[in-house]
Amino acid sequence: MPRTILVADDDPHIRQLLVFALAKAGLDTIEAGDGEATLAAAASAPDLIILDINMPRMDGIAVCRRLRATSDVPILFLSSRDDELDRVLGIELGADDYVTKPFSPREVVARVMAILRRVAGRPPLVAEAATGPLRCGRLSLDTEGWQAHWAGQPVALTVTEFGILRTLATMPAKVFSRDAIIDRLHGPGFAITDRTIDSHVRNLRAKFARLGAADVIETRAGIGYRLGACGAT
Repeated sequence: MPRTILVADDDPHIRQLLVFALAKAGLDTIEAGDGEATLAAAASAPDLIILDINMPRMDGIAVCRRLRATSDVPILFLSSRDDELDRVLGIELGADDYVTKPFSPREVVARVMAILRRVAGRPPLVAEAATGPLRCGRLSLDTEGWQAHWAGQPVALTVTEFGILRTLATMPAKVFSRDAIIDRLHGPGFAITDRTIDSHVRNLRAKFARLGAADVIETRAGIGYRLGACGAT
């Protein structure tokens, strides 16, 4: 069945541009022109939301906060503000990716398709992709159902957070550079910053820390990340 994308932007021209590009990729769309309309449209359970930050009647940051309180729907932020702090804030709120304006519709569609592949459990790099459950001590990952548990307790993760954790869990002893993690999630050559990966890792640590697993991911200075000792024992 076609996937449905909610396109939320107060500029009708941008919505029209994205709707046309997404339709060419075989995706259905619904539209919203402000924050309150976006929340109302999100009740129809779209497969992904393209969310502009600068919108009237509740901006995209506030909308993302509201959505993340009850939903793990993938979110791709759009913004005219090419500021690293904005990017990091968006990721820390639980967005899966971030595109700045002006943008190429083809790039937006490519990023949407990459996120949908991850949701469907079909990462672009299949040579080392894990299938079936992964268990490392108290950590367990259902790679087909995209669900994470710590000591039997469910942990609500975004698509990108789950992808990072799965990458580390496939080879618990290996230290992955940030570039290697990006390649596993998106494929080679995908434009995303190291700070974005750091923000996702920070989110992961915070979620597991609430369950008593503060060291689920270990940092190797100057190299990257690996699964922490508590998860690998």
